[in-house]
Amino acid sequence: MLCDIMNTHVIVLNPKDSIKKALNLMNENNINGAPVADEEGNLIGMIVKADIYRFLMEEGHYDTCPVEWVMTKEVFTASEEEDVISIAKKILDKDIIAMPIVDSSKNF
Repeated sequence: MLCDIMNTHVIVLNPKDSIKKALNLMNENNINGAPVADEEGNLIGMIVKADIYRFLMEEGHYDTCPVEWVMTKEVFTASEEEDVISIAKKILDKDIIAMPIVDSSKNF
């Protein structure tokens, strides 16, 4: 089961956080992506390093640009009860880099 191997220390970003903060947190925690939640804790997006790097290829406002400008808003999630193979298949089928794991209440 995925719940046996998943990371339970989740770094969650706010859509108003800067891209710089997001990238620093990912680097400090050795992760490639993070869920983005609103003030109520609802999952509203996902941001991954690949999206940030694509964004940074253009001239921009690295220090001031908010996460919400770069995050993916269509987020695919998995249940902590799913097996690793089914989640790997979802990741491949959806061509995504990271997938938040949620419980039955959609908490991550």
